Amino acid sequence: MAEDAEQVAHQDEYDDGMVKLLELVWGKGFLSPGGSDNVKEIVTGLDLADKLVLDIGCGVGGPALVLAGELGARVIGFDIEAPLIARAQANAREAGLEERVEFRRVDPGPLPLEDASIDTVFTCGCFIHVDDKPAMFREVYRVLRPGGALACYDWMKGDEPYSADMRYWFKMEGLTYAMETLETYGRLLEEAGFTEVEMHDDSQAYRDLAHREYKSMQGPLKARMIELLGQEQQEYYLENWRASVIVLDRGELKPGFCRGIKSA
Repeated sequence: MAEDAEQVAHQDEYDDGMVKLLELVWGKGFLSPGGSDNVKEIVTGLDLADKLVLDIGCGVGGPALVLAGELGARVIGFDIEAPLIARAQANAREAGLEERVEFRRVDPGPLPLEDASIDTVFTCGCFIHVDDKPAMFREVYRVLRPGGALACYDWMKGDEPYSADMRYWFKMEGLTYAMETLETYGRLLEEAGFTEVEMHDDSQAYRDLAHREYKSMQGPLKARMIELLGQEQQEYYLENWRASVIVLDRGELKPGFCRGIKSA
């Protein structure tokens, strides 16, 4: 695991500039790709109407608002960064969904929830930041009600050791990453007790999308990026995207879906 953890000294890693950039590219409220369409794909086939959903790594709240506003869920969103939670709460007020969505800042570690208290656990682009994934999957299993599901989309890695390009991308991202393969996620889910484990490699779809995003950042989005961030930051994030496209093309960065059920 030591090779997989790219540690950053500070706790709050999603600064104002990064949040503005990600929302510009992925939509208001979203710090991971695909927007509302990706959220709905993650939970495809799950009936969430009036179900209690835990969103781990809720960020600034976009996914939770889709789960509540479009799919009828009641949502609790957890994140470790207080500024993100403040933004999420403001977004919920703006959307008129305060009665269906609650956002909480929590510390890393055990989930502050009772056993078997959640119908569905949703997470998108969060577990990549969690070093002790076996413990996290056990916690998810613990808080799920029997028959409940974990629905996850995450950034994963290929089978080969990290290249210089991958390490350069880590440096440009400036985030704490602890990556595993899609196959490892599946094994860890089974070891935690999940059944009906499903996995799907989304590399090709996001690789195509990332190329379009990079092209847009060089063209239609360029002026808006400079307006929001200044030219120096615009150039930095453009280089960040170029680095991500390289590792996506090499198969070193591999987004994917996984799902498991807590046996009834």
